[in-house]
Amino acid sequence: MRVRAEMTQYSGYSAPWARPWRPAPAVGLSLLLHAAGVATLVVSPGLWPWVIGGLGANHLLLTAAVLWPRGRILGPNLVRLPAAAAARNEVSLSFDDGPDPKVTPRVLDLLDCHQARASFFCIGEKAAAFPELVREIARRGHSVENHSHSHPNAFAFYGLARLRREVDAAQATIAGLTGRAPEFFRAPAGFRSPLLDPVMAACGLRYVSWTRRGFDTVHGNADAVLQRLTRGLKPGDILLMHDGAPVVLAVLPALLDQLAARGLKPVTLPDAFRDGPGA
Repeated sequence: MRVRAEMTQYSGYSAPWARPWRPAPAVGLSLLLHAAGVATLVVSPGLWPWVIGGLGANHLLLTAAVLWPRGRILGPNLVRLPAAAAARNEVSLSFDDGPDPKVTPRVLDLLDCHQARASFFCIGEKAAAFPELVREIARRGHSVENHSHSHPNAFAFYGLARLRREVDAAQATIAGLTGRAPEFFRAPAGFRSPLLDPVMAACGLRYVSWTRRGFDTVHGNADAVLQRLTRGLKPGDILLMHDGAPVVLAVLPALLDQLAARGLKPVTLPDAFRDGPGA
């Protein structure tokens, strides 16, 4: 009942970081192309094969952009920390798909042992199911960010209204549990919808992907995951892991040791971006 009350309290919150939406050039061009196609069909219906062909090519390009997680065609995408954070030798550890009642508490303990801070991209439904764990993440100095409400596989192909429900529901749940609205969003599996930007603008969210990832949900070999995360590692990197993947418990101690040996400091995304928008 307490969780439901808190969610209700924040269900109509106004995002303090809300901003006007300006479409990315590729998205704006796509909108113009669709408008031109409709106008062409009104004036010259016989040109429909050309219009359909042009719009089809446009949709193929947008689909390719959706499947490019670190791309910026669909809008701003933070793949690294800002220059000021890199100059401070900061990196960001980010964990997706939690919270997990078995793995997340052990991840928190490992981070505490190294005085490391991280950002947890939580699924709204899981956050509501394990509210005390979400509060514990925040209590230990980590940030809790938005990873959609239900983590649907088809997220990137949802319409605008359904995207808004997914993002808003997770935003309200997390804000209700931690007292802080998330500042960052990462799409399920990193597949970003062309329609996502206006939703994030209304919520004041910034989109973040990663510099490097360990593929810890695909491979159970801790050494291989660690190598992917640390090959070419440098200040300003954003690392992606999953606190629902048990292998992360074997990877994290060695990763944190390597960060310490290289003089790199793991910080939360809000702390890293306090000086500017970043890359």
